Amino acid sequence: MKSTLRKLTITLSIVTSIAVLIASCTGTSKTADVPTVNTHIAEIDKYGNCALAVPESEFSAYGYAPGDLTTVTVGTVTFDAPVGTNYSDVDNGSFLIRVNGDTVSIAINMGNFSRTSGGETGTPVTITLKEKAGYLQQYEVRQLKRSESRDDYVSDEVFANFRAVSAGKIAENRLYRSCNPVLADARGPYAAGLVEAARIKTVLNLADSEESAVLSQAPYYASLAADDAVVFLNMGVSFTDPDFIAKLYDGLVFLSQHPTGPYLVHCNEGKDRAGFVSALLEALNGATLAEMTADYMLSFENYYGVQKDTEQYTAIGQTIPKMFTQLNDGKRVTDKNVAHVAERYVLQTVGISPAQLAAIRNALQQP
Repeated sequence: MKSTLRKLTITLSIVTSIAVLIASCTGTSKTADVPTVNTHIAEIDKYGNCALAVPESEFSAYGYAPGDLTTVTVGTVTFDAPVGTNYSDVDNGSFLIRVNGDTVSIAINMGNFSRTSGGETGTPVTITLKEKAGYLQQYEVRQLKRSESRDDYVSDEVFANFRAVSAGKIAENRLYRSCNPVLADARGPYAAGLVEAARIKTVLNLADSEESAVLSQAPYYASLAADDAVVFLNMGVSFTDPDFIAKLYDGLVFLSQHPTGPYLVHCNEGKDRAGFVSALLEALNGATLAEMTADYMLSFENYYGVQKDTEQYTAIGQTIPKMFTQLNDGKRVTDKNVAHVAERYVLQTVGISPAQLAAIRNALQQP
């Protein structure tokens, strides 16, 4: 009897293994049903994001969707990346296949994908489904949606993401951050009006070149630019990228040479690049990680209605501590050493002088 059962068990095991093998070979699993995409890099933007030759409509027709986990090969570099719709669908420094409109691109959140991967226009790209919906839970937690209508926000300040930064020893109403006052979108004119109302005197424009700024919609801002009180930096988004570091150097030196405030730091949304530079200035002026995180998260509360004490808030709120950890070579950062980490970055990596750092601190701390 035992011998019969043993033979039956072995037979069933063999049959099951054969069935699994047949299923994998005939493509009956969900993963096998989705074919590999063979394409190439069609265009690279100034941030290093690489748009692919395959349009989103074709990409989705193959069976790929936000929340899927894929394996990507760009030239000779292979990595895993989820499919998403926003850069913030992944942590800073992580790979992402981003679908936006009818464009499919490969990016690194707050990073330069082209420089990191060596990808150039024409470089071959293959995308293979690794796990259907393998990133769906994280994707849903991180989903961000916002309205472009002023009527959906409680104030002009919230709509324009305009606010004073008062963390650490920064004096009250000395440093401001906002979305782009000279961008031709719904928020720009509101930001421009708030810049004038706050009587801003010096501006670090992280997003534009002087040619791309729409100064005609912001006469007060334009007058500052005419007085050489605006520096146009046209920065990328990766704070470890040489181009970013070089432009940050220009911005910090400019700040050290302009003792007249109030000051404004802005990018386009006032969220990522402005978020990093604001956190850096806050850290240099004695702010705690909690203060910097709260200030960073106000952008997500203003734009996307992200609520405190939610999984989404907690996930996005790790951005600032992780940023300083990256600047600290992966070592833990606390309130006790974050100012030192920021100081080392601006002195040793960015390259400003101790005298310039002292001038920046003095400019931001005086009432």
